[in-house]
Amino acid sequence: MDSPARLPSMSQMLSTMDPVSVTQNLAATLKAAGDSLRLEILRLLARDSFGVMELSRIFAIKQSGMSHHLKVLANAGLVATRREGNSIFYRRQLPASDDSLHSFQSSLFATLDRQSLPQDVQSRLSDIQRERSSASQAFFADNTAKFRQQQELIASFSAYADGVADMLRQTPLRDKSTALEVGPGDGEFLTTLSHHFERVIALDNSKSMLNKARHAAQQSNLSNIEFIHGDTSSAAQQSLKVNCVVINMVLHHVPSPAQIFDDVSRLLTPEGCLLVADLCHHDQQWAREACGDMWLGFEPDDFSSWAQQAGLNEGQSQYIALRNGFQIQVRQFFQPL
Repeated sequence: MDSPARLPSMSQMLSTMDPVSVTQNLAATLKAAGDSLRLEILRLLARDSFGVMELSRIFAIKQSGMSHHLKVLANAGLVATRREGNSIFYRRQLPASDDSLHSFQSSLFATLDRQSLPQDVQSRLSDIQRERSSASQAFFADNTAKFRQQQELIASFSAYADGVADMLRQTPLRDKSTALEVGPGDGEFLTTLSHHFERVIALDNSKSMLNKARHAAQQSNLSNIEFIHGDTSSAAQQSLKVNCVVINMVLHHVPSPAQIFDDVSRLLTPEGCLLVADLCHHDQQWAREACGDMWLGFEPDDFSSWAQQAGLNEGQSQYIALRNGFQIQVRQFFQPL
């Protein structure tokens, strides 16, 4: 069992902080941390972002009460906000490395992360995640026939396919037995994977989209592809092991991108690789309604942070600017030996 993280001593903090700011910053932090509910909120926000209404449901308190707690946490610099169209989402924020309270707050977070959420909170959190997932699945079930048309409103397959294929060719994989593509869409990238790996698995939680990819593979006479209806969590629970995971333009549709990184870490063999192509953060709210997007892209640091927490090492990065103002990031992460 890990030994408890040791908080920096008061003398250590005082030696690096301005005498005036020390009382203000430290008082705000201690006030925020002096409430058990706020600590549970910080624990929950370690990986995912939630709106105030979602947080109110998860912790079974009124919205006004939750807003108050979030304000206290924000004043202490422990949470940050991010606008997703017309909605505001909250996430946990670690201060900059040169911040005088960095070590103190890092130790606080480390201590919280070793604690489990109460069972009732975990149950309501699961309800929220299921609702998010159901909304995404319903969109694709209703829009399978026009998936390509809607996707191309933002980024066509050709806009990022070469970038992902090039990065795949440059990836030093010692074993090319099995690759997994999460959310293969129309199945276009399966052809590339089929030529690089002995076995390819196409994984999708939408039966209609999986059938679409299966049809495309049959049309291309791809004989080494297996189709599985499910998600990364179910695949990880089945102890599936692969040498490479590819996720193209999928994460902005899923309830918890951070959870995907955790699952992929369990799926990858040592020195296996994760390749991700997805949108950089943008403010085009129409993408939610037209394309079923749950998240309006991601900051590069989002992927880096989730990968690090999942135990993956960062590799190469490429950024592709599109004519319509969107930008795609193609990222590479490795499972350590």
